[in-house]
Amino acid sequence: MYNGKKIVVVLPAYNAALTMSKTISEIPMDIVDDLVLVDDNSTDNSIEVAKSLGIKHIIKHTENKGYGGNQKSCYDKALELNADIIIMLHPDYQYTPKLLLAMVSVIGNDLYKVVFGSRILGKGALKGGMPLYKYFANRALTLFQNTLMNQKLSEYHTGYRAYHKDVLKKINYHQNSNDFIFDNEMVAQIFYNGFEIAEITCPTKYFEEASSINLKRSITYGLGVLKVSFLYFLTKLKIYKWKLLIQ
Repeated sequence: MYNGKKIVVVLPAYNAALTMSKTISEIPMDIVDDLVLVDDNSTDNSIEVAKSLGIKHIIKHTENKGYGGNQKSCYDKALELNADIIIMLHPDYQYTPKLLLAMVSVIGNDLYKVVFGSRILGKGALKGGMPLYKYFANRALTLFQNTLMNQKLSEYHTGYRAYHKDVLKKINYHQNSNDFIFDNEMVAQIFYNGFEIAEITCPTKYFEEASSINLKRSITYGLGVLKVSFLYFLTKLKIYKWKLLIQ
């Protein structure tokens, strides 16, 4: 626990057998109360590895539900466990677990209710080997979103996120896509409901075993980001009522 708050780390997994052990070994278990791993119907032995590592709460999807669908199961279980602070950490070791304490402290000391680990602050993305096309696409989409959403985030597309339970209980994340655009829809819901997002510089790593979407899916994701931004903008202006924001 941290300042009397229960900490649950959720691990959305898909074919993470080769990197899971390294990820788990660096999680500061002196403050983390529970680990939740949701396996999205992996084709490797992720489940067996998770069991061997002593992860208590393991959920296996019998069919692949997608990145967003995986997160829905993660957050549902974390709230069921009465978590006060929920951190999403990818078990592919692309994001360092060593930042968990810093992220938890921001929420645990009641400074912000949401914290993102940003790969852009401190030039972490390029140092970690982010492909140039992804880097420039990230920067262009972030500029576009900051303009339409009237915010100043350095990055909307990180997968390293920590939430206070109030945020997950307030927004209706079950309405969101089951695909990668889920993360972006979450950001729109967070801002629309009046929450602020803190950012912490996060080094990242790109290597063969780390998960990544291909160019085609990246383009689909980019178009989805544009749609999310426009719908948020129109809803804020009361020109349109987007169901993900208007409950």
